[in-house]
Amino acid sequence: MHNLKEIRKDFDSFKKALEKRTIDIDIDKLKNLDLKNREFIQKKELLEKEKKEISKSKDKSLFAKSKEISLSIEKIDSQQKLVKDDLDKILSNIPNIPHDDAPIGKDENDNIELKKNGKIPKFDFKPKSHYELGEKLNMLDFDLASKTTGSRFVFVKNKLALLERAISNFMLDTHINKNGYEEISPPLLASENTMFGTGQLPKFENDQFEVKLDKENDRKFLIPTAEVILTNIVKDTIIDLKSLPLRFVASTPCFRKEAGSYGKDTKGMIRQHQFYKVELVSIVEQNKCLEELERMTNCATNILDLLELPYRKMILCTGDMGFSAEKTYDIEVWLPSENRYREISSCSSCSTFQANRMKTRYKNQAKETLYAGTLNGSGLAVGRTLIAILENYQQKDGSIIVPKILRPYMNNLEKISLN
Repeated sequence: MHNLKEIRKDFDSFKKALEKRTIDIDIDKLKNLDLKNREFIQKKELLEKEKKEISKSKDKSLFAKSKEISLSIEKIDSQQKLVKDDLDKILSNIPNIPHDDAPIGKDENDNIELKKNGKIPKFDFKPKSHYELGEKLNMLDFDLASKTTGSRFVFVKNKLALLERAISNFMLDTHINKNGYEEISPPLLASENTMFGTGQLPKFENDQFEVKLDKENDRKFLIPTAEVILTNIVKDTIIDLKSLPLRFVASTPCFRKEAGSYGKDTKGMIRQHQFYKVELVSIVEQNKCLEELERMTNCATNILDLLELPYRKMILCTGDMGFSAEKTYDIEVWLPSENRYREISSCSSCSTFQANRMKTRYKNQAKETLYAGTLNGSGLAVGRTLIAILENYQQKDGSIIVPKILRPYMNNLEKISLN
């Protein structure tokens, strides 16, 4: 959420910065509401001062006037609350300002490729899709999931279930032992306030799975990503400067309605309501965000290097970035069956945007209280890594070679086959 005091300094510059995100905000409405809100606050302060003076005088003849002032204050309070609610509603739906590094554009077509890594495999047969391979191995069952739960779910069985677990454990071990992240096993439910802190609410409420509880006002949501719960570890906190940077990693199920993706990727595991992801979160000094973004992205791409999977690194344009992001890199892995790259990780710097919403601060060397910088990234999406391994390591007979780095996690199994 944006700091209104900062916006107030230059409303026009704020509007121009938001236009880069192809978002039209009614700045005049924001200005007017801000003006009304401050007028009500000033009126209230003057009346409270007058009431205090009457109270000090102990003049009984002024008691009736004091009562009138109290009623006026109550009226102003209720008027100001309505204006403040409207103001907060607008502010809470405004995305982060893009960093100057982010290329200006409307959608994914304006994203820019920065580099490619790895060797794209050449097959002497037509490569099959991950779901064809998994179903022929009797290790991916979409029909059973539809029967028990519904569409966009899957049963992962046998050696592919072992491979899925191996991927997750390998990623965790790498990020903990090599990259210095602290492992967290967090709750999978988040409160309304927690979801607000990282920017999932109120704007993206339609994409969340809400859990029905006995108390109607106690709203809980299944986490759409571990970013939500990991970042909020530091909400309502003034962090000791010496403890920064904080780096957390978690492997969790994630839950999304995929509300805007009707008809997209309906086959297979690319876009599901439930999926596993290894998530990286960093909390840093606000001037260290971009430096940390490079580090985090390298941690994510290193996983693909170790798995020997081909990928490319993209920088997202202003129109394709997430709500809370100021700058984002997407990592896309090669899928032979589609003959194209598909997203497997997104690493973002959110500057102080989330910290402002969460009230996460630290004191710098000069003892000034500042909002922290927050970052998040997939390190990586487990299901999509499973897909990439199935497709890139497939053999003509439908078997799958296990990447060398994963074999110690799979009882030294070298190949997954039907027999």
